Amino acid sequence: MNLRSTPRQRRSVAAVLLLSVALAGGCKEAPGTPGASGPSGGTDPGTTSPAASTPADPAGPSATPSAPGTSATPSAPGTSATPSTSTGRPTPAGAWVTVDLAAQAAATKAFFARKPKPVTGNPVKVPEFNVGCTTSHHNNDDPIVLPKLPGASHNHTFWGNKSTNSNSTAESLRASKATTCNSPQDQSAYWVPTMIQNGKRVDPDEVTVYYGSRLKDPSKTQPFPFGLRMITGNAKNQVDTPDKQGNHFWCAGIGGEIGRSADKTFPVCAKTAHIVRQITFPDCWDGKHLDSPDHKAHMANGDHTGACPKSHPVPVPSVSFVISYPLSANTDGISLASGTSFSMHADFFNAWQDEALAARVRNCLDQGVKCNSAGNF
Repeated sequence: MNLRSTPRQRRSVAAVLLLSVALAGGCKEAPGTPGASGPSGGTDPGTTSPAASTPADPAGPSATPSAPGTSATPSAPGTSATPSTSTGRPTPAGAWVTVDLAAQAAATKAFFARKPKPVTGNPVKVPEFNVGCTTSHHNNDDPIVLPKLPGASHNHTFWGNKSTNSNSTAESLRASKATTCNSPQDQSAYWVPTMIQNGKRVDPDEVTVYYGSRLKDPSKTQPFPFGLRMITGNAKNQVDTPDKQGNHFWCAGIGGEIGRSADKTFPVCAKTAHIVRQITFPDCWDGKHLDSPDHKAHMANGDHTGACPKSHPVPVPSVSFVISYPLSANTDGISLASGTSFSMHADFFNAWQDEALAARVRNCLDQGVKCNSAGNF
């Protein structure tokens, strides 16, 4: 028996293994998923968006993955926006991606040497700034979980960077200046599974991305390194938590919640209120990795003392999406592209311009005051 495989066979096996690892580690199709990308708005999810990559059949990837590349070395916060090294290719799924430790140490030292801008006026004593965003586009891509595999994911709703697709890297996001958020210095990509009601897509009417701190002492918070990415939530989770306090939508506005949908998973809101979902990411970083195999292990939440744990000692901004959908009393027939409401999850890919992010973190978060989208008190 000939036990030697040919190069062609090895390439085929490698491609299958890469796809298997990617699908096991994150998003995959669920029944009822929109079949293709489409333009922003409440239209049928089968239409096509020029900003999005063209996905194939959502039951699987449209092409064999190309050879994965490596991550770029991040640029130092507060310095030039040009990264020091780059391959221009996505990171392989399921990999630890190491930051340049020497460059990161220099960036951290330079950041804390910055003199914060003196606080003026009487700002709210909450460490926070925000960006307001609108929907950019949709596609069946996920550049964090399924890089370089167009059409392999369930449908996502993107905001922020208009170029985001399966081939996106930190460098490609930084190179694209177009964003649907109100801070032009924020070229980051944000996305969640698309909401669907009776086969029609429902886009948010408003999204606010808050950057804050939930730690007892926010003064040591520092910017994310360029190219850091993370996810929160679980696309495979289709049921509520045992304590019934898990992944929930709620009603914001006058009148609040007045009932529940027929399947009891969504609230029925007063006509003066909207359905809202808030999703919060961890705010402690291990200081070593831009990404991890499950896209979560390099991040952690603060411990019971309100400080970062020893395993993840670096305080970074806590990113939180507050997503408002234009729905109130009519909430029957709602699902997510990933399944039930309990499968809600979110992705963040940092491509902020270094100086803009550093200024906001130093002036607002480190001083414990609330700033607006321009980073002003």
